[in-house]
Amino acid sequence: MVRELSTVLDLDDSVVARLRAQLPQAASQTVAAIIAEVPAYTTALGGPMGVRIEDSVQLALAGLLRLASRPVGNTPLRRALHAAYALGGGEARQGRGMDALLAAYRVGARVAWREFAAVAVAAELSARTTAQFAELVFAYIDELSAASVSGHAAELETSGRLHQRHREKLARGLLAGEPADALRAAAERAAWRPPDTLTAVLLIDGQVHRVLPLVDPGTLVLADDLPGVDAGAGGTLEGAVLLVPDLDRLARDRLTRALAARAQGHALLGPARPWARARASYERALRARRLRIAASAPQVIDTEDHLAELIIGRDPEALADLRAQLLAPLAGLSPAAAERLADTLGAWLLHQGRRDRIASALFVHPQTVRYRMGQLRELYGDRLDDPSTVLALSIALGTPSTAADRGDEAAG
Repeated sequence: MVRELSTVLDLDDSVVARLRAQLPQAASQTVAAIIAEVPAYTTALGGPMGVRIEDSVQLALAGLLRLASRPVGNTPLRRALHAAYALGGGEARQGRGMDALLAAYRVGARVAWREFAAVAVAAELSARTTAQFAELVFAYIDELSAASVSGHAAELETSGRLHQRHREKLARGLLAGEPADALRAAAERAAWRPPDTLTAVLLIDGQVHRVLPLVDPGTLVLADDLPGVDAGAGGTLEGAVLLVPDLDRLARDRLTRALAARAQGHALLGPARPWARARASYERALRARRLRIAASAPQVIDTEDHLAELIIGRDPEALADLRAQLLAPLAGLSPAAAERLADTLGAWLLHQGRRDRIASALFVHPQTVRYRMGQLRELYGDRLDDPSTVLALSIALGTPSTAADRGDEAAG
Protein backbone atom coordinates (compact mmCIF):
# COMPACT_ATOMS: atom_id res chain seq x y z
CA MET A 1 0.00 0.00 0.00
CA VAL A 2 2.84 2.41 0.81
CA ARG A 3 4.38 1.83 -2.62
CA GLU A 4 1.01 2.46 -4.31
CA LEU A 5 0.50 5.68 -2.39
CA SER A 6 3.90 6.89 -3.54
CA THR A 7 2.87 6.73 -7.22
CA VAL A 8 3.07 10.20 -8.79
CA LEU A 9 0.05 11.32 -10.80
CA ASP A 10 0.28 13.11 -14.17
CA LEU A 11 -0.53 16.56 -12.81
CA ASP A 12 0.97 19.73 -14.21
CA ASP A 13 1.93 22.64 -11.97
CA SER A 14 -1.18 24.67 -12.71
CA VAL A 15 -3.48 21.81 -11.61
CA VAL A 16 -1.48 21.28 -8.43
CA ALA A 17 -1.70 25.02 -7.69
CA ARG A 18 -5.48 24.99 -8.18
CA LEU A 19 -5.82 21.90 -5.93
CA ARG A 20 -3.67 23.54 -3.27
CA ALA A 21 -5.79 26.67 -3.43
CA GLN A 22 -8.83 24.48 -2.79
CA LEU A 23 -7.38 23.06 0.47
CA PRO A 24 -8.91 25.60 2.92
CA GLN A 25 -12.39 25.12 1.49
CA ALA A 26 -11.98 21.32 1.35
CA ALA A 27 -10.87 21.25 5.01
CA SER A 28 -13.72 23.52 6.10
CA GLN A 29 -16.29 21.48 4.18
CA THR A 30 -14.86 18.26 5.63
CA VAL A 31 -15.15 19.45 9.24
CA ALA A 32 -18.66 20.76 8.64
CA ALA A 33 -19.74 17.42 7.17
CA ILE A 34 -18.22 15.50 10.10
CA ILE A 35 -20.03 17.71 12.61
CA ALA A 36 -23.29 17.21 10.73
CA GLU A 37 -23.00 13.46 10.12
CA VAL A 38 -21.05 12.05 13.09
CA PRO A 39 -23.04 12.69 16.30
CA ALA A 40 -20.08 11.97 18.60
CA TYR A 41 -18.27 14.99 17.19
CA THR A 42 -21.20 17.42 17.06
CA THR A 43 -20.00 19.31 20.14
CA ALA A 44 -16.41 18.04 20.31
CA LEU A 45 -15.44 19.84 17.09
CA GLY A 46 -17.09 23.13 17.94
CA GLY A 47 -15.20 26.28 18.98
CA PRO A 48 -11.39 26.25 19.26
CA MET A 49 -11.28 22.47 18.91
CA GLY A 50 -13.01 22.72 15.53
CA VAL A 51 -10.42 25.24 14.36
CA ARG A 52 -7.54 22.96 15.36
CA ILE A 53 -9.17 19.96 13.69
CA GLU A 54 -9.77 21.98 10.52
CA ASP A 55 -6.06 22.92 10.47
CA SER A 56 -5.15 19.24 10.93
CA VAL A 57 -7.44 18.19 8.09
CA GLN A 58 -5.90 20.83 5.84
CA LEU A 59 -2.40 19.59 6.66
CA ALA A 60 -3.44 15.99 5.94
CA LEU A 61 -4.90 16.97 2.57
CA ALA A 62 -1.78 18.98 1.76
CA GLY A 63 0.26 15.83 2.47
CA LEU A 64 -1.95 13.96 0.03
CA LEU A 65 -1.29 16.54 -2.66
CA ARG A 66 2.47 16.41 -2.05
CA LEU A 67 2.28 12.66 -2.29
CA ALA A 68 0.37 12.84 -5.57
CA SER A 69 2.25 15.63 -7.32
CA ARG A 70 5.97 14.86 -6.99
CA PRO A 71 8.32 11.96 -6.18
CA VAL A 72 9.06 12.73 -2.53
CA GLY A 73 9.18 9.13 -1.28
CA ASN A 74 7.13 8.15 1.74
CA THR A 75 7.91 11.14 3.98
CA PRO A 76 4.44 12.77 3.63
CA LEU A 77 2.80 9.44 4.30
CA ARG A 78 4.95 8.78 7.38
CA ARG A 79 4.06 12.15 8.85
CA ALA A 80 0.38 11.65 8.17
CA LEU A 81 0.44 8.12 9.60
CA HIS A 82 2.16 9.37 12.74
CA ALA A 83 -0.51 12.04 13.20
CA ALA A 84 -3.30 9.50 12.58
CA TYR A 85 -1.72 7.07 15.07
CA ALA A 86 -1.66 9.84 17.68
CA LEU A 87 -5.27 10.72 16.88
CA GLY A 88 -6.36 7.13 17.55
CA GLY A 89 -4.48 7.15 20.85
CA GLY A 90 -6.21 10.40 21.79
CA GLU A 91 -9.60 8.81 21.18
CA ALA A 92 -8.70 5.98 23.56
CA ARG A 93 -7.57 8.43 26.24
CA GLN A 94 -10.91 10.22 25.91
CA GLY A 95 -12.69 6.93 26.53
CA ARG A 96 -14.13 6.70 23.01
CA GLY A 97 -14.13 3.74 20.66
CA MET A 98 -13.08 3.88 17.01
CA ASP A 99 -16.52 3.97 15.40
CA ALA A 100 -16.81 7.76 15.41
CA LEU A 101 -13.30 8.37 14.11
CA LEU A 102 -13.63 5.82 11.30
CA ALA A 103 -16.97 7.37 10.34
CA ALA A 104 -15.25 10.76 10.28
CA TYR A 105 -12.55 9.37 7.97
CA ARG A 106 -15.22 8.04 5.59
CA VAL A 107 -17.01 11.38 5.55
CA GLY A 108 -13.69 13.17 5.06
CA ALA A 109 -12.75 10.98 2.11
CA ARG A 110 -16.07 11.61 0.41
CA VAL A 111 -16.01 15.39 0.90
CA ALA A 112 -12.33 15.76 0.01
CA TRP A 113 -12.78 13.84 -3.21
CA ARG A 114 -15.86 15.90 -4.10
CA GLU A 115 -13.84 19.11 -3.76
CA PHE A 116 -10.80 17.74 -5.60
CA ALA A 117 -12.94 16.16 -8.32
CA ALA A 118 -14.41 19.56 -9.18
CA VAL A 119 -10.90 20.86 -9.84
CA ALA A 120 -9.98 17.70 -11.82
CA VAL A 121 -13.03 18.04 -14.05
CA ALA A 122 -12.40 21.76 -14.62
CA ALA A 123 -8.77 21.00 -15.50
CA GLU A 124 -9.95 18.33 -17.98
CA LEU A 125 -7.71 15.61 -16.51
CA SER A 126 -7.78 12.35 -18.41
CA ALA A 127 -10.11 9.63 -17.23
CA ARG A 128 -7.11 7.45 -16.29
CA THR A 129 -5.50 10.18 -14.17
CA THR A 130 -8.82 11.06 -12.52
CA ALA A 131 -9.40 7.40 -11.63
CA GLN A 132 -5.86 7.14 -10.23
CA PHE A 133 -6.45 10.29 -8.20
CA ALA A 134 -9.68 8.84 -6.74
CA GLU A 135 -7.92 5.59 -5.85
CA LEU A 136 -5.12 7.54 -4.19
CA VAL A 137 -7.55 9.59 -2.07
CA PHE A 138 -9.40 6.55 -0.72
CA ALA A 139 -6.24 4.46 -0.29
CA TYR A 140 -4.72 7.36 1.67
CA ILE A 141 -7.76 7.51 3.95
CA ASP A 142 -7.60 3.73 4.46
CA GLU A 143 -3.96 4.06 5.55
CA LEU A 144 -4.85 6.84 7.99
CA SER A 145 -7.75 4.77 9.36
CA ALA A 146 -5.51 1.75 9.89
CA ALA A 147 -2.90 3.89 11.66
CA SER A 148 -5.55 5.35 13.98
CA VAL A 149 -6.87 1.88 14.81
CA SER A 150 -3.34 0.81 15.73
CA GLY A 151 -2.85 3.90 17.88
CA HIS A 152 -6.16 3.30 19.64
CA ALA A 153 -5.33 -0.35 20.37
CA ALA A 154 -1.83 0.49 21.59
CA GLU A 155 -3.12 3.18 23.93
CA LEU A 156 -5.75 0.84 25.35
CA GLU A 157 -3.14 -1.84 25.96
CA THR A 158 -0.72 0.61 27.56
CA SER A 159 -3.34 2.34 29.70
CA GLY A 160 -4.85 -1.02 30.63
CA ARG A 161 -1.50 -2.31 31.87
CA LEU A 162 -0.87 0.92 33.73
CA HIS A 163 -4.36 0.84 35.25
CA GLN A 164 -3.86 -2.77 36.33
CA ARG A 165 -0.48 -1.94 37.88
CA HIS A 166 -2.05 0.91 39.85
CA ARG A 167 -4.82 -1.38 41.11
CA GLU A 168 -2.32 -4.08 42.09
CA LYS A 169 -0.22 -1.50 43.92
CA LEU A 170 -3.33 -0.32 45.75
CA ALA A 171 -4.23 -3.89 46.71
CA ARG A 172 -0.70 -4.51 47.99
CA GLY A 173 -0.85 -1.29 50.00
CA LEU A 174 -4.15 -2.31 51.56
CA LEU A 175 -2.81 -5.73 52.54
CA ALA A 176 0.33 -4.12 53.96
CA GLY A 177 -1.76 -1.77 56.11
CA GLU A 178 -0.39 1.47 54.64
CA PRO A 179 -1.61 4.79 56.13
CA ALA A 180 -5.02 6.04 55.02
CA ASP A 181 -3.59 9.09 53.20
CA ALA A 182 -1.31 6.89 51.10
CA LEU A 183 -4.19 4.54 50.34
CA ARG A 184 -6.46 7.37 49.23
CA ALA A 185 -3.73 8.67 46.90
CA ALA A 186 -3.21 5.18 45.49
CA ALA A 187 -6.96 4.79 44.96
CA GLU A 188 -7.05 8.07 43.04
CA ARG A 189 -4.16 6.98 40.80
CA ALA A 190 -5.96 3.71 40.12
CA ALA A 191 -9.22 5.55 39.31
CA TRP A 192 -10.81 3.32 41.96
CA ARG A 193 -13.66 4.65 44.07
CA PRO A 194 -13.33 3.40 47.66
CA PRO A 195 -16.39 1.45 48.88
CA ASP A 196 -17.60 1.37 52.47
CA THR A 197 -16.12 -2.06 53.17
CA LEU A 198 -13.82 -4.66 51.67
CA THR A 199 -13.88 -8.41 52.25
CA ALA A 200 -10.77 -10.49 51.60
CA VAL A 201 -11.35 -13.73 49.70
CA LEU A 202 -8.26 -15.93 49.81
CA LEU A 203 -8.12 -18.44 46.96
CA ILE A 204 -5.81 -21.40 47.43
CA ASP A 205 -5.21 -23.32 44.22
CA GLY A 206 -8.41 -21.75 42.90
CA GLN A 207 -8.86 -20.24 39.46
CA VAL A 208 -9.24 -16.48 39.62
CA HIS A 209 -10.88 -16.22 36.18
CA ARG A 210 -13.70 -18.47 37.43
CA VAL A 211 -14.31 -16.25 40.43
CA LEU A 212 -14.11 -12.73 38.96
CA PRO A 213 -17.50 -12.97 37.17
CA LEU A 214 -19.06 -13.63 40.59
CA VAL A 215 -17.89 -10.42 42.25
CA ASP A 216 -18.20 -6.66 41.89
CA PRO A 217 -16.19 -5.13 38.99
CA GLY A 218 -14.45 -2.91 41.54
CA THR A 219 -12.85 -5.97 43.16
CA LEU A 220 -9.09 -5.67 43.58
CA VAL A 221 -6.99 -8.73 42.76
CA LEU A 222 -3.50 -9.62 43.86
CA ALA A 223 -1.80 -12.86 42.89
CA ASP A 224 1.61 -14.25 43.85
CA ASP A 225 3.95 -12.88 46.53
CA LEU A 226 1.05 -12.43 48.91
CA PRO A 227 2.07 -10.55 52.09
CA GLY A 228 2.35 -12.70 55.21
CA VAL A 229 2.59 -15.99 53.35
CA ASP A 230 5.73 -18.10 53.55
CA ALA A 231 6.84 -21.70 53.54
CA GLY A 232 6.50 -21.85 57.32
CA ALA A 233 2.79 -21.17 57.02
CA GLY A 234 2.12 -24.47 55.33
CA GLY A 235 4.09 -24.36 52.10
CA THR A 236 4.22 -22.00 49.15
CA LEU A 237 0.81 -20.49 48.54
CA GLU A 238 -0.32 -20.69 44.94
CA GLY A 239 -3.38 -18.58 44.72
CA ALA A 240 -4.67 -15.05 44.97
CA VAL A 241 -6.54 -12.66 47.21
CA LEU A 242 -9.62 -10.74 46.08
CA LEU A 243 -10.74 -7.62 47.94
CA VAL A 244 -14.49 -7.51 47.29
CA PRO A 245 -16.41 -4.25 47.87
CA ASP A 246 -19.51 -3.97 50.08
CA LEU A 247 -20.29 -7.67 50.56
CA ASP A 248 -23.40 -7.78 52.77
CA ARG A 249 -24.73 -10.95 54.42
CA LEU A 250 -26.98 -11.91 51.51
CA ALA A 251 -24.27 -11.29 48.91
CA ARG A 252 -21.79 -13.12 51.12
CA ASP A 253 -24.00 -16.22 51.22
CA ARG A 254 -24.49 -16.10 47.45
CA LEU A 255 -20.77 -15.76 46.86
CA THR A 256 -19.99 -18.65 49.22
CA ARG A 257 -22.36 -20.94 47.31
CA ALA A 258 -21.06 -19.78 43.93
CA LEU A 259 -17.46 -20.23 45.02
CA ALA A 260 -18.20 -23.77 46.12
CA ALA A 261 -19.49 -24.48 42.63
CA ARG A 262 -16.78 -22.70 40.64
CA ALA A 263 -13.58 -22.12 42.61
CA GLN A 264 -12.36 -25.75 42.37
CA GLY A 265 -10.00 -25.17 45.29
CA HIS A 266 -9.91 -23.80 48.81
CA ALA A 267 -11.45 -20.38 49.35
CA LEU A 268 -11.53 -18.54 52.67
CA LEU A 269 -13.61 -15.42 53.29
CA GLY A 270 -12.49 -12.89 55.86
CA PRO A 271 -14.88 -10.47 57.56
CA ALA A 272 -16.09 -7.21 56.00
CA ARG A 273 -13.98 -4.32 57.22
CA PRO A 274 -13.80 -0.57 56.41
CA TRP A 275 -11.99 -0.38 53.10
CA ALA A 276 -8.79 1.17 54.51
CA ARG A 277 -8.62 -1.69 57.06
CA ALA A 278 -8.85 -4.50 54.51
CA ARG A 279 -5.66 -5.92 56.00
CA ALA A 280 -7.68 -7.10 59.03
CA SER A 281 -9.99 -9.13 56.78
CA TYR A 282 -7.02 -10.62 54.95
CA GLU A 283 -5.24 -11.54 58.18
CA ARG A 284 -8.36 -13.32 59.43
CA ALA A 285 -8.46 -15.45 56.27
CA LEU A 286 -4.73 -16.18 56.65
CA ARG A 287 -5.19 -17.28 60.25
CA ALA A 288 -7.98 -19.63 59.20
CA ARG A 289 -5.65 -21.16 56.65
CA ARG A 290 -2.81 -21.54 59.13
CA LEU A 291 -5.14 -23.22 61.63
CA ARG A 292 -6.11 -25.61 58.85
CA ILE A 293 -9.78 -24.86 59.20
CA ALA A 294 -9.84 -25.60 55.48
CA ALA A 295 -9.77 -29.39 55.24
CA SER A 296 -7.79 -31.39 52.71
CA ALA A 297 -10.70 -31.59 50.28
CA PRO A 298 -11.46 -28.34 48.36
CA GLN A 299 -14.10 -26.31 50.15
CA VAL A 300 -15.20 -22.75 50.86
CA ILE A 301 -14.81 -21.48 54.41
CA ASP A 302 -16.54 -18.37 55.73
CA THR A 303 -14.47 -17.35 58.75
CA GLU A 304 -17.54 -15.70 60.27
CA ASP A 305 -18.82 -19.23 60.92
CA HIS A 306 -15.61 -20.28 62.71
CA LEU A 307 -14.94 -17.46 65.16
CA ALA A 308 -14.63 -19.69 68.22
CA GLU A 309 -12.09 -21.93 66.48
CA LEU A 310 -10.10 -18.90 65.39
CA ILE A 311 -10.05 -17.44 68.90
CA ILE A 312 -9.14 -20.71 70.59
CA GLY A 313 -6.51 -21.64 68.01
CA ARG A 314 -4.78 -18.30 67.67
CA ASP A 315 -1.85 -19.46 69.86
CA PRO A 316 -1.71 -23.28 69.74
CA GLU A 317 1.20 -23.48 72.16
CA ALA A 318 -0.57 -21.31 74.72
CA LEU A 319 -3.68 -23.48 74.34
CA ALA A 320 -1.62 -26.63 74.94
CA ASP A 321 -0.02 -25.06 78.02
CA LEU A 322 -3.44 -24.01 79.35
CA ARG A 323 -4.83 -27.48 78.83
CA ALA A 324 -1.86 -29.10 80.63
CA GLN A 325 -2.15 -26.62 83.49
CA LEU A 326 -5.88 -27.10 84.02
CA LEU A 327 -5.77 -30.89 83.69
CA ALA A 328 -2.87 -31.18 86.12
CA PRO A 329 -5.19 -32.55 88.89
CA LEU A 330 -5.69 -35.63 86.65
CA ALA A 331 -1.99 -36.30 86.26
CA GLY A 332 -1.91 -38.93 89.01
CA LEU A 333 -4.52 -41.11 87.32
CA SER A 334 -4.00 -43.75 84.67
CA PRO A 335 -4.19 -42.41 81.10
CA ALA A 336 -7.54 -44.13 80.53
CA ALA A 337 -9.05 -42.80 83.76
CA ALA A 338 -7.71 -39.29 83.08
CA GLU A 339 -9.22 -39.35 79.58
CA ARG A 340 -12.62 -40.46 80.93
CA LEU A 341 -12.70 -37.70 83.52
CA ALA A 342 -11.51 -35.08 81.00
CA ASP A 343 -14.30 -36.12 78.62
CA THR A 344 -16.82 -35.94 81.44
CA LEU A 345 -15.59 -32.52 82.51
CA GLY A 346 -15.85 -31.29 78.92
CA ALA A 347 -19.41 -32.60 78.60
CA TRP A 348 -20.31 -31.06 81.95
CA LEU A 349 -19.18 -27.67 80.68
CA LEU A 350 -20.85 -28.09 77.30
CA HIS A 351 -24.22 -29.18 78.69
CA GLN A 352 -24.11 -26.81 81.65
CA GLY A 353 -24.18 -29.56 84.26
CA ARG A 354 -27.39 -31.25 83.05
CA ARG A 355 -26.72 -34.84 84.03
CA ASP A 356 -29.08 -36.56 81.60
CA ARG A 357 -27.65 -34.69 78.63
CA ILE A 358 -24.11 -35.40 79.77
CA ALA A 359 -24.91 -39.11 80.13
CA SER A 360 -26.48 -39.17 76.67
CA ALA A 361 -23.49 -37.44 75.11
CA LEU A 362 -21.05 -39.88 76.81
CA PHE A 363 -23.25 -42.98 76.32
CA VAL A 364 -23.17 -43.75 80.05
CA HIS A 365 -25.72 -43.96 82.88
CA PRO A 366 -26.55 -40.72 84.75
CA GLN A 367 -25.28 -42.37 87.94
CA THR A 368 -21.91 -42.82 86.22
CA VAL A 369 -21.90 -39.11 85.53
CA ARG A 370 -22.65 -38.42 89.21
CA TYR A 371 -19.81 -40.73 90.28
CA ARG A 372 -17.29 -39.17 87.89
CA MET A 373 -18.26 -35.66 88.85
CA GLY A 374 -17.77 -36.64 92.47
CA GLN A 375 -14.24 -37.65 91.60
CA LEU A 376 -13.68 -34.36 89.78
CA ARG A 377 -15.00 -32.43 92.78
CA GLU A 378 -12.49 -34.20 94.97
CA LEU A 379 -9.65 -33.40 92.56
CA TYR A 380 -10.58 -29.76 91.80
CA GLY A 381 -12.38 -28.76 94.98
CA ASP A 382 -14.32 -25.50 94.84
CA ARG A 383 -12.37 -24.37 91.73
CA LEU A 384 -15.23 -25.81 89.65
CA ASP A 385 -17.43 -23.07 91.11
CA ASP A 386 -14.99 -20.33 90.14
CA PRO A 387 -16.20 -18.56 86.93
CA SER A 388 -12.63 -17.81 85.79
CA THR A 389 -11.65 -21.48 86.17
CA VAL A 390 -14.76 -22.63 84.32
CA LEU A 391 -14.03 -20.17 81.50
CA ALA A 392 -10.43 -21.38 81.25
CA LEU A 393 -11.57 -25.03 81.25
CA SER A 394 -14.12 -24.24 78.52
CA ILE A 395 -11.38 -22.78 76.35
CA ALA A 396 -8.89 -25.54 77.15
CA LEU A 397 -11.37 -28.32 76.44
CA GLY A 398 -12.73 -26.62 73.32
CA THR A 399 -16.27 -25.88 74.57
CA PRO A 400 -17.99 -22.49 74.27
CA SER A 401 -20.06 -22.71 77.48
CA THR A 402 -19.67 -20.42 80.47
CA ALA A 403 -19.97 -20.96 84.19
CA ALA A 404 -23.36 -19.30 84.32
CA ASP A 405 -26.69 -21.01 84.45
CA ARG A 406 -25.53 -24.64 84.76
CA GLY A 407 -28.92 -25.70 86.13
CA ASP A 408 -30.19 -27.41 89.24
CA GLU A 409 -28.74 -30.76 88.22
CA ALA A 410 -25.10 -29.73 88.60
CA ALA A 411 -23.39 -32.95 89.62
CA GLY A 412 -21.44 -33.23 92.86
